[in-house]
Amino acid sequence: MAPPHAASTPTPGRGEEMELRALPGTDLRLSRIGFGAAPLGGVYGTIDVDAGIRAVHTALDLGVNVVDVAPYYGITRAETVLGKALAGVDRDSYVLATKVGRYGADDFDFTAERVVRSVDESLRRLGVDHVDLLQVHDIEFGDLAQIAEETLPALAGLRDSGKIRYLGVTGYPLPALAWVADRAAIDTVLSYCRYTLLDQELDGWLPFFEERRIAVLNASPLAMGALSAHGAPPWHPAPPELLELCARAAQLCERRGRSLEQLALQFSAGHPGVGTTFVGMADEEQVRRNVAWAAEPPDPELLDEVRALLAPVRGYSWPSGRPENATVSVPRPGVSA
Repeated sequence: MAPPHAASTPTPGRGEEMELRALPGTDLRLSRIGFGAAPLGGVYGTIDVDAGIRAVHTALDLGVNVVDVAPYYGITRAETVLGKALAGVDRDSYVLATKVGRYGADDFDFTAERVVRSVDESLRRLGVDHVDLLQVHDIEFGDLAQIAEETLPALAGLRDSGKIRYLGVTGYPLPALAWVADRAAIDTVLSYCRYTLLDQELDGWLPFFEERRIAVLNASPLAMGALSAHGAPPWHPAPPELLELCARAAQLCERRGRSLEQLALQFSAGHPGVGTTFVGMADEEQVRRNVAWAAEPPDPELLDEVRALLAPVRGYSWPSGRPENATVSVPRPGVSA
């Protein structure tokens, strides 16, 4: 079985110009932006399955070589739709990431038995014999000690069977990611909403992960829809004053002939210290637009204006998961205890 990092030698017509970034400690090279497959599960609204499948194919054709999904997205629907999209596609031409541990809004199970079974379930839905990156999903909702001492060691055993190649964890509170990274053998951490126009807290944690040769992946550059013209979904956890400033930022961008989505994606994807920035995509138009945007730097004057407008709420973070998991103590490089 050849390692699925063949995008380092792109197939003609398949995004030769897309920047690839090497992940430390792995043989993977990821495109500057990644395909976030949550929309394939209808997470952000009704999804046209055929349009979603075309979106995946278009992304691959344009050089987006990594796709991230999870059983939780659409309660297995995203994995099922993605499996249909990947049927017949050369398995060595893309990097596939999925997750275990979260199966519903309040359905978490990080036991060894459940996560091992979950991998087999995902493989069947995706129609593949292995995933390149298997991640423990939203670890802040679980017992971090269990994840470090039971969940991850059980998953590591699947490497020998060839079902997974690399292991990671995902979550919102950065101390939780770091606490597990300090105690378990992992290859990646995936942080969402923590390197955006609203919040750059991830930046301060990069030395911690770099010191351990753990690759950092970024997700949700639009802050789960807050940094968009259509605004955040009703379930968004941010307070009204933050969302109001985001709406004003969208109006400012529109007056300048740009979009807030464009600026937000360019800002996040421009960080050289992350392996990729995952952005949700549901149709071909979104894919082509995002790929084009990511290839360009942000307008510096507009960026300064928007950052100044958002300054009153910059760095705001919302509660997620067990409260104690957001405040675990982790030694950071250059920061005294």
